[in-house]
Amino acid sequence: MFSLFAASLLLFISSTFAKPGVSVTVYNQDLALVRDVREMDFEKGTSQLLFRDVASRIDASSVHFNASGVALLEQNFDFDLVSPAKLLEKYVDQTVEVLTENGDLASGTLMSSVGETILLQMKDGSLRSLLSESILEVRFPKLPDGLITRPTLRWLVNAPSGGKKEAEVSYLTGGMNWNADYVAVIDESNKADFSAWVTLNNSCGASFKDAKLKLIAGEVHRAQQPGARYKDYARAEMLMAADMAPQFTEKSFFEYHLYTLERPTDLLNNQTKQVSLFPDATVQSKRIYEYDSGRDPEKVRVSLEFENSKANDLGIPLPAGRVRVFQRDTDGSQEFIGEDNIDHTPRDEKVRVTIGNAFDIAVERIQKDYRRITDRVSEQDIEVKLRNRKNEPVTIVVVEHSWGDWELTRSSLPMRKVSATQFEFDVDARPDQEVVLSFTIRNR
Repeated sequence: MFSLFAASLLLFISSTFAKPGVSVTVYNQDLALVRDVREMDFEKGTSQLLFRDVASRIDASSVHFNASGVALLEQNFDFDLVSPAKLLEKYVDQTVEVLTENGDLASGTLMSSVGETILLQMKDGSLRSLLSESILEVRFPKLPDGLITRPTLRWLVNAPSGGKKEAEVSYLTGGMNWNADYVAVIDESNKADFSAWVTLNNSCGASFKDAKLKLIAGEVHRAQQPGARYKDYARAEMLMAADMAPQFTEKSFFEYHLYTLERPTDLLNNQTKQVSLFPDATVQSKRIYEYDSGRDPEKVRVSLEFENSKANDLGIPLPAGRVRVFQRDTDGSQEFIGEDNIDHTPRDEKVRVTIGNAFDIAVERIQKDYRRITDRVSEQDIEVKLRNRKNEPVTIVVVEHSWGDWELTRSSLPMRKVSATQFEFDVDARPDQEVVLSFTIRNR
């Protein structure tokens, strides 16, 4: 069962969308809300109604049906799709005709179709085994009951009058997901051309033509059903080009952000589609050098950091996604230098992207001494040597961690306490200079 909020959201959006056509809202949690408005023929009184072309990964318990005056009495989701294997399975103990490659037409009762062999019982009672590689055609008298060509919702409805009515159907389905992909191209001054793309994957088992597309960024809570599992589906890739004009409008929606594509688009099954999220921006970033021995005792990590603000040509909520960073070379080419994932980032917050490790900064961290003062108190002397082999000065943030009751009794550089377990030093190093940071920490 879905959470109360998810059900309320479904009903709210369904009730506010009443234009003919299809609208798809995709969440970045392998989930989509499909709203489909069609004109359908109703018979007066109780009758059966078929609603075809629904997603094969539909959650049938989430279906919401609305047609003026029509009551939905019963619903069945038929997904037993026709295929050669299914037809052979359904026709066991029934008569079929098999045409072989030498022109032989064999008619008999299908006994089994296991692996690469079809076994027929002929009219005289004899058995004939036919290899699949020798078969040109298998003929079946008709489509068996229960097999359908497309996933279908089969309803029992009661209508006060017959005729055409507009029916609105909404449902949740798995197999659709989206994420943001960002590209940053920096120059020597760390100024970056920043662009964003929406990457949308559709493997829900249905295609939606001329759909109104919306994207929800945020973490929607969903109640988990014990034993519920979705299948893994293969994805085919397709890239959709976009111009530089804004294509998505963004607004706050409950505790999330809603992005609406300002034109209809086709969402084809087994397709990956990319659409530009917002026009390119030019942002100023800064390079951060950070040494954290708890993460890597031998490397200094390099990151780019920038403000998500209007003053920095952004200032819009950035959905979670992957940032790929390139740098321009002197010959005008662009070289890939690293990538990182970012979380949902509100406006006016900082974005930090880890690029990799600094090649030209060497580091050594040594415990120079350890002293047991009492049974509960100990001290250790720590020395961190940083050597800058670059051609320009750098500031390296040295991150240290300590737990319990601790204090620094001595330090060669000012310390900045970040939390109860973390403190930092800013170490300035000129070109070809070694800087030694030393401190004594007392733990109780």
